[in-house]
Amino acid sequence: LLMGVVAWFAFMPGSPFGNFSNLDKLQHVLAFLTLSAVASLAWAPRAWHEARVALGLLLYGVLIELVQTQLPTRTASAADVVADAAGIALGLLLARQMLRWAGNPQRPT
Repeated sequence: LLMGVVAWFAFMPGSPFGNFSNLDKLQHVLAFLTLSAVASLAWAPRAWHEARVALGLLLYGVLIELVQTQLPTRTASAADVVADAAGIALGLLLARQMLRWAGNPQRPT
């Protein structure tokens, strides 16, 4: 569901945020932070799942940029993928911290 929401925002014409469109990279970070934190917490808490989450979401970000090259109202950007990667890393760190707060200090490997 969250991936669908992100795709909708990524493919719709123009920015849904009006004057805040200059915050594009922040929007990428927040979207992928949310996706990675939710995916990491939803999947069985194993450290190697983090790598799968990170790789899968990074590929999803690249796919979004590739699709945007075909849309007349959108443009692709390598900087967007970098922002996606930053969001993924922050989301995984947030998920780890949330597990610590919940009393699970270490994820089994």
